[in-house]
Amino acid sequence: MQMAKTAERRASEWLTAGGLRPTRQRLALAGLLVGDGKNRHFTAENLFSDAKTQDGGVALATVYNTLRAFCDAGLIREIMVDGSKSYFDTRTDDHPHFFWEDSAKLADAPADQLEIARLPKAPAGTEVSKIDVVIRLRRT
Repeated sequence: MQMAKTAERRASEWLTAGGLRPTRQRLALAGLLVGDGKNRHFTAENLFSDAKTQDGGVALATVYNTLRAFCDAGLIREIMVDGSKSYFDTRTDDHPHFFWEDSAKLADAPADQLEIARLPKAPAGTEVSKIDVVIRLRRT
């Protein structure tokens, strides 16, 4: 009972920090994402599957719309692994990722081991807003 209250409190505080109104669906999804206090990588489909086990559940369209709201509020980051698959990360600071091609899993890579020596100049009238590094891995 205490763990459920802690997860609910974390979810509510997380939504408030992002300036989002804590609706029933947002609270349910936020609880799955940050209720245990750990960072996680997930897809919309993963979250939908987890949410189906909760009372009332949520529609897949609601999951997608809620994830977009969470991204827009800066609560999660979207990581494009290829043109057709988006992953999301509750850890929002800049850091690299490993992507295992055989299992389609995404994980944090050690940022202290990444060194980018030089970037190409941004075109006139633009600036680099962020750099996403996804290191694809294949088992040998």
